[in-house]
Amino acid sequence: MSDLRELVLDTETTGLEPGEHRIVEIGALELINHIPTGRTYHQYINPMRTMPAGAFAVHGLGDEFLADKPVFKDIAQAFIDFVGDARLVIHNASFDMKFLNAELGWVNRPLLPMDQALDTLAIARRKFPGSPASLDALCRRFHIDNSNRTLHGALLDSEILAEVYLELIGALQPGLVLSHDSNRQNAADDGEA
Repeated sequence: MSDLRELVLDTETTGLEPGEHRIVEIGALELINHIPTGRTYHQYINPMRTMPAGAFAVHGLGDEFLADKPVFKDIAQAFIDFVGDARLVIHNASFDMKFLNAELGWVNRPLLPMDQALDTLAIARRKFPGSPASLDALCRRFHIDNSNRTLHGALLDSEILAEVYLELIGALQPGLVLSHDSNRQNAADDGEA
């Protein structure tokens, strides 16, 4: 039996609709058989447009910070290589997949099949009908510390979502707490493999 490889993934964007808006950050944390491996992918991306005030208020990524970051076409292959055929665990998967596939399509790369994504928002809504299912609400439900989350950040949100996901599916190992230090260096940080 082969190992189950999953990537808990999140994006940050300039807004809600691809075309008008672009991805500015991708973060992913690797799980093998529901155990974090320590491998992550983290990349800031220059959206080649100005950051709307509403989006800046959510994630704090501004024009000046993103100006010297690579554009999506320059990181697309490294991202595809990291993802491979892993299952993508995403909270509100249709949103992130819509943006990822728009960006991949614009640079003539193969799209990610929707069935490659597992939506933790849908799982939470099925498991707790009528209850709030935001990432913050699920952290409260499962007593997961998200005090570092003053602003949204793709890698930090992926780390938090990994704990939520493992709670949702009943696979969290006793005493397992994922690091929420999004400043740590790793092989895939900023796309350097």
